[in-house]
This record gives sequence, C-alpha cells and structure tokens, in this order.
Amino acid sequence: QLQLVESGGGLVQPGGSLRLSCVASGFTLDYYVIGWFRQVPGKEREGVSCISTSGSITKYADSVKGRLTISRDNAKNTVYLQMNSLKPEDTAVYYCAGASDVFCSTSYRDYTYWGQGTQVTVSS
Repeated sequence: QLQLVESGGGLVQPGGSLRLSCVASGFTLDYYVIGWFRQVPGKEREGVSCISTSGSITKYADSVKGRLTISRDNAKNTVYLQMNSLKPEDTAVYYCAGASDVFCSTSYRDYTYWGQGTQVTVSS
C-alpha cells in the first residue's frame, strides 16, 4: 500500500515562500499521479495541483496559478510543492494524495492514498 508523508509546512509572512515535500513509501512513486490538496475547517477539500506519473503534465487551481509549482523526483520517491508569494488565504492544512487509475485530477474523489497533512499558516 502506498504511504505518503508530507512535510515543510509552517508559519510564513505574506509574500513569503515554503516548499512542501511528499515522500512515498511502500510502492515506487513512478506509477502514481500525485495531487496536492488543502482544507480549512468547515470547507470542502480543495484541489491545488496535480502532476502526472512522468511529470510532463501538471495542473493548477486558478487561485494558485503563477505562485505554486509542483514537481516530482521519482528517484527520490518525492513530490514537491513550491509555494511563492503566499497570501493569508493560502492558510490551510495541505495534503498530498496518490492515485494509480486517473490521468491528472484535482478532484479529491479520484484519489485513494492520502498523507496526514501539514499545516501552512500565512500571517504577519
């Protein structure tokens, strides 16, 4: 079973940057599409970005385009989310998720394997 662990969250000032990591174990990451999602209390989990198995295809939510960049290093079994120009509205718990039977989706319903999440707080 694919296991995912996120790290890299924290407190950052508006305009700052963070890089989140999602490390996989249990299976090689090569066969899994990976998505990043975020959630705040009382709201539905929001798809932020996804990346295809090879890394050649990426997608972003309109709210993060131009500020967030997803990438993967299959040799390290790791997917990254570089977050720049952060805004207070980016504050959320960020999750990575894996799926083996979808192309590249930002719908949480398409993903089977989930990490525990990492908190990102953007505040002055």
